[in-house]
Amino acid sequence: MAVLDSPESIGTSTTTTTTSDLKSAVRRRQSANGFKAEPDSFSEAESLGSGKDRIGGGGGPAESGSGMIDGNDGGGGGSEKVGNGGVEGTGKLAYRPSAPAHWRIKESPLSSDAIFKQSHAGLFNLCIVVLVAVNSRLIIENLMKYGLLISSGFWFSSRSLRDWPLFMCCLTLPIFPLAAFMAEKLVQRNYICESVVITLHIIITTAAVLYPVFVILRCDSAVQSGVTLMFFACIVWLKLVSYAHTNYDERMLAKSVVKGESLSSSLNPEYPHNVSFKSLAYFMVAPTLCFQPSYPRTDHIRKGWVVRQLIKLIVFTGLMGFIIEQYINPIVRNSQHPLKGNLLYAIERVLKLSVPNLYVWLCMFYCFFHLWLNILAELLRFGDREFYKDWWNAKTIEEVELCPFAYWRMWNMPVHKWMVRHLYFPCIRNGIPKGVAVVIAFLISAIFHELCIAVPCHIFKFWAFIGIMLQVPLVMVTKYLQDKFRNSMVGNMIFWCFFCILGQPMCVLLYYHDVMNRKVNAK
Repeated sequence: MAVLDSPESIGTSTTTTTTSDLKSAVRRRQSANGFKAEPDSFSEAESLGSGKDRIGGGGGPAESGSGMIDGNDGGGGGSEKVGNGGVEGTGKLAYRPSAPAHWRIKESPLSSDAIFKQSHAGLFNLCIVVLVAVNSRLIIENLMKYGLLISSGFWFSSRSLRDWPLFMCCLTLPIFPLAAFMAEKLVQRNYICESVVITLHIIITTAAVLYPVFVILRCDSAVQSGVTLMFFACIVWLKLVSYAHTNYDERMLAKSVVKGESLSSSLNPEYPHNVSFKSLAYFMVAPTLCFQPSYPRTDHIRKGWVVRQLIKLIVFTGLMGFIIEQYINPIVRNSQHPLKGNLLYAIERVLKLSVPNLYVWLCMFYCFFHLWLNILAELLRFGDREFYKDWWNAKTIEEVELCPFAYWRMWNMPVHKWMVRHLYFPCIRNGIPKGVAVVIAFLISAIFHELCIAVPCHIFKFWAFIGIMLQVPLVMVTKYLQDKFRNSMVGNMIFWCFFCILGQPMCVLLYYHDVMNRKVNAK
């Protein structure tokens, strides 16, 4: 048997030199033991039977790639075939005891340098199994303690009959798009000037929001009904702003063509052909907030696919209602005001509420952004269905690139495109710094979040507004920590903790107790 000339050199020289020395040593051993292998036959144990790295895969009496090994190793005659990592013949291992087991530098799989270079599907499956087991126990424990709490009153109650003014207000919202269309027709036919049509659009869009606010505040309606009406009113406002802004830009482009200025081939300067009631009607029901005369369309409607998505929508909506009635409501009712009670007790309530609240939030995202918007797009043959991106991988809440938001640009693509098209870039073109434009975008978002929650609750404590605006300093914190630790996952962990685990449950508790206090004071 041959002996390594310099075994102490392993691990002290570079990886290339070490590998070369080990291969030379193995070749000398193989010669001494009667192996007939080519110079590159050395391999790791896990690469046995794979191409040119098989032991004996090229020389000797064996065929190329057969991996036959002569039997003159002192263990008897015959031969051993090694194919695809298996051993045939006498059953002896083809990996020699004298072959080096360590021949290159490797990191542990869970080390920081190697953890993201491999699949973690097994750990993901383990997390799913543990999640199912833990939540199954919680479901059984909750049912044993409270019984089945969900009832028909969650979906429909006698109080819902008193919400007819809100329902009528929702049915009259199409008046505002019709008024915007009439304004565009008047300016197209030169009946009014540019300044007048801008004034009309400002009045129309403002009324589209203030009218539902007035109706909700005058009626003692259910919170769910008020939130639904304000949600539709905000959508109408965003669509009308896009409609007015796009048509204004089309008029400017048409004037530029008349003046002989060159335009990009992607722009459409034929403004008079764009003002049609059909395009506006399609836009108002399409799953987008950005107006354009035409959209990419699919060829046909997949009816079977729509039915399957509707079934999923019903199932996940029911699951969301079950979690709210069975878990969130008892936790909230048994809690104190988080800002007026014991601090440790408030933290315990927030953490206990965070898990079911996160489940409801994820169900809401899946039901609305994935199921409902895709169903609507399929029925309207709307082609662009990028309603969200991988927001769960967001590393920061803000990222000034093409867009000022990392999380927000992936979580809600329709709003993101509206913000970029009608707010962020117009601010940049008018000389406003990027940082100020980001703050303005957060400000608009905070105002509408407050309207959608505070108006139906009849409470103006500005909790939602403060929660959105607090993300501005959180942006700076995440960027600082990410730069300091040079790890993109730091920002992702901060995002999950502050936005989903702490922020939303805290807002739920604050609004619930404020609503309850308002009702008690009213009595």
